[in-house]
Amino acid sequence: MGSCTFSSQQLRELARDVTSFLSQYKHISDSYIIEFFSEDLWATLPPGWQEALCDLSAPQIANLLLDNNFTERCYPSVWPLSLLAFRTSAHILAFSRRPQDQGAQDAGSLRPEEFHKNNSQSSLLGHIFRKHVKPKKQHEIRKLGALVKTLCDKTCCKTVVDVGSGQGHLTRFLSFGLGLSVTGIEADAALVSMARKFDEQLLSTLKKQIERKVTRSATVPSPNHVIGWVNPRASWEEFIKQLEMGACESKRHTATLMHNKNKELKSASNVDQDLYHMSQTLPSSQSHCFSQHEIDREFRTEGFILTGLHACGDLSATLLRHFASCPHVLGITSVACCHMKITTKENPTPPGVLVPPCPTHSSRSEFGYPMSSWVRGLPGHQLSYKAREGACHAIEDYVERLRTESGVLKTHCYRAVLETVIRACRPDLRRAGIQTIKKAHLLPFSEYARLGLPRVGLPSDLPLDHSRLDAMLQQKGRVVVYFSLVLLLAPVVETLVLLDRMLFLQERGLQSQLVPLFDPAFSPRNLVLVAVRPGHSGVAQSPTA
Repeated sequence: MGSCTFSSQQLRELARDVTSFLSQYKHISDSYIIEFFSEDLWATLPPGWQEALCDLSAPQIANLLLDNNFTERCYPSVWPLSLLAFRTSAHILAFSRRPQDQGAQDAGSLRPEEFHKNNSQSSLLGHIFRKHVKPKKQHEIRKLGALVKTLCDKTCCKTVVDVGSGQGHLTRFLSFGLGLSVTGIEADAALVSMARKFDEQLLSTLKKQIERKVTRSATVPSPNHVIGWVNPRASWEEFIKQLEMGACESKRHTATLMHNKNKELKSASNVDQDLYHMSQTLPSSQSHCFSQHEIDREFRTEGFILTGLHACGDLSATLLRHFASCPHVLGITSVACCHMKITTKENPTPPGVLVPPCPTHSSRSEFGYPMSSWVRGLPGHQLSYKAREGACHAIEDYVERLRTESGVLKTHCYRAVLETVIRACRPDLRRAGIQTIKKAHLLPFSEYARLGLPRVGLPSDLPLDHSRLDAMLQQKGRVVVYFSLVLLLAPVVETLVLLDRMLFLQERGLQSQLVPLFDPAFSPRNLVLVAVRPGHSGVAQSPTA
């Protein structure tokens, strides 16, 4: 579906169709590729599918199954209608991931055009914002920063809250690059410390540019960096209070730094004076105290835009709930990731997710999925941990591996064969974590097993039935095909998660758009949910019910 703006009825119908489709193929989306042999997953496919798929080459899998844009399909045999319907439905029901501004020359390329001259530096981002920033993040902060700035302009708002701000790369670009008043909130104190350090380095670079008259002096607001964990069970009032207290503390921290440099800057040359004025964040540099009225005005009176770049698990859902309930949030741009960490009724504590304490003034117990009443009422709407984990895989990257017939493709087969060895010794040990074995595809299987077995508590010299294992290793092609079937469902699962969130907003009178913003081959989680509160000029149009 090329357009990502839908009427209310279209949203509900699409959610119903997606749920119905996924319900038919849960045995595929819920399967683990490492159990390919131990659970005989190939036998779960219809015989006609097995016959059509068993002898496909890796490039044929990419062209005939996964790549919806490939038009010159040449089938080596007649495919069953059910298989053709499965492939076509998966492509049609999933949200389009191709950005509207992506040219034909970029489609299928592993790197956007901005990196064609230099693989590590975006030609469209100033060098002061590229320092310490990997190419993927450069691409993301440039694109999302521009979208956030557009939202600010349309809502006449200059304040942004960046949740899950990490080392502050997006925060820094929004503030120093686009002139917005930004508060970043991050749970990891070490990352906040790095963000502040990088801010100082950027200011130092600007000083040198002013000295060389490369950059004109200007008053630029330094961002606030708040150390804090956004509790998904907290109310929006508690969230605002957390921001206000954190921003006040951040301003004190900045004031202390500026106070220590104040005399040096004032006694320096006029060029240094320019830097002094440019780096100020306070009305008066000699005061370390801040008016509560000023803090309140920033978040409560003037309002703000909420953004989260790859906010993990329930964090994205929490931001949407705050937007829906808090009158001070004028708009939101939400880029979700780590769908397997979303809480559900069936799995309220996914692996790797801390159980949040319930604030004293809140009794909220909502889950990250489903959020909407509509999806919650659909039969078969449940999404397993495995299905949501699969939705985080990068289909574009795998297509490239298939087309180049990368040796890495054998890794899944290696792990699936090793699973049979593990279970033969320890039937109770299922899907044990082995972690990544470096350059596994370059190793013979015997060496792979020698390195992997100790990681699950088994001896490295365990006797192996080589003839039996070799027979399984010969089925690498089938493992690749089956994993491709699972991967084909990944964008559909993600579509249902995002549809649920759009419906959640729609049920509260808030319309939204879904924008494929980043190059999907470069940044797989590239869909941005954008919404503006009614009464403010925005990009989201009221749908026809």
